[in-house]
Amino acid sequence: MPRRETVEAFVAMVESNQHDLAIEKFYAEDASMQENGGARRAGRDLLVAHERKVLAAAKEVRSQCVRPVLIDGDTVVIHWIFDFVFRDGRTLRVDELAHQTWRGEEIWRERFFYDPTPPR
Repeated sequence: MPRRETVEAFVAMVESNQHDLAIEKFYAEDASMQENGGARRAGRDLLVAHERKVLAAAKEVRSQCVRPVLIDGDTVVIHWIFDFVFRDGRTLRVDELAHQTWRGEEIWRERFFYDPTPPR
């Protein structure tokens, strides 16, 4: 079960747009992520590489946690709003819920829930 201080440190790192470093610091080596009903990505190194690829495509990212952060034992749910401005001029807002299962002080499993339909 994570300490609230650990979860808050994770949130602060993501809000400062250090997404890749947050994965390196807070995710277990055998962690996995899953987008909605998509395929699961597994292994911290792969997760970091994927995040760096997404960040490299963006000119600007704004990351905001919508409080409260819900913590119940090993389960943490965070409501995020991410605003992306991509290098090609496109913008995207992702309003998501991240459902995390922690193993001690590390994130072990994470699944994101959001509307996959791009805004019109």
